[in-house]
Parts: sequence; structure tokens; C-alpha cells
Amino acid sequence: MVTLEEFKKKHSDKCRLIGLDLGSKRIGISICDEKQLIATPLKTINRSSLEKLIDELKIVISENNIKGIIIGNPLNMDGSSGRSAQSVKDTSENIEKNINIPICLWDERLSTVGAFNLSSQLDVNISKREKKIDENAAAFILQGAIDFLNN
Repeated sequence: MVTLEEFKKKHSDKCRLIGLDLGSKRIGISICDEKQLIATPLKTINRSSLEKLIDELKIVISENNIKGIIIGNPLNMDGSSGRSAQSVKDTSENIEKNINIPICLWDERLSTVGAFNLSSQLDVNISKREKKIDENAAAFILQGAIDFLNN
């Protein structure tokens, strides 16, 4: 895996990226435009097997000319790594073995809360908010990373 700083150095040209929110039951996927200005929720998939996840990612990558993956890293509030962060790291390493584009971990603390609060401000009803929370969290993660890349 590369750091976002290393990714920025390697990819001076703007390119499309995807963001992942790796939950224990569902995985949210988001995508950004080629100028890396706006992250948009793409879809949510149910977490079943690593093979299914890899297959889904390969489809998204090939259909959208994706050049990198940003994966939310669920650090504890004090910045330390817990069980969830270790699980994400393990899954990220398995994705990296099967997909040949740069993968970066991005601090996702409060991304689900942020995505939920943002959707509540948009007057979206609660059942729709909960249904889309994973892909919205992925967009929140990706937006944070592309904002960092643009500064």
C-alpha cells in the first residue's frame, strides 16, 4: 500500500479514484470525477467473500478507468488501531494482491456519522438514509482524500 502523499507524487495527472467503506456486513463504494473534485456514492454491495469483492471491484475499475483506491481506515478516536482497523488492513492487503492499482488507507473516523448527518440535512427520510449509508460513507471518505490531494 502507498500513502496518499506517494500516490500524489506518482499521479500528477488527475484521474478517477474509488473510495471504499469496508463494513462487516456491507461495503460502500464511491467514485470521483477525473478532476478529483467531487466524490459521489456509487453502490453498496453485501459482504460475502473476498472473491466476490475483488470481482465487483475489477468491474468498477475497468468500466470507469479507475487509477487508485482509497479505503477508509477505522482508527480509534485516539488514533490507535483496533480490531476493525486490522480487519481493514488485512482486506486491503488481499485486494492489493489481486488488483494492480495503488491502494491508500485514509483515516475514516466519523465518516459514517458525517454521512448520516449530511443526509439528514438534505431532508432524506431515515430508511433511505440507512439504506445508502455505506456508499455515502465511502463518498465522505473519498472526498476527504481528494480534498487532501488537491491541497
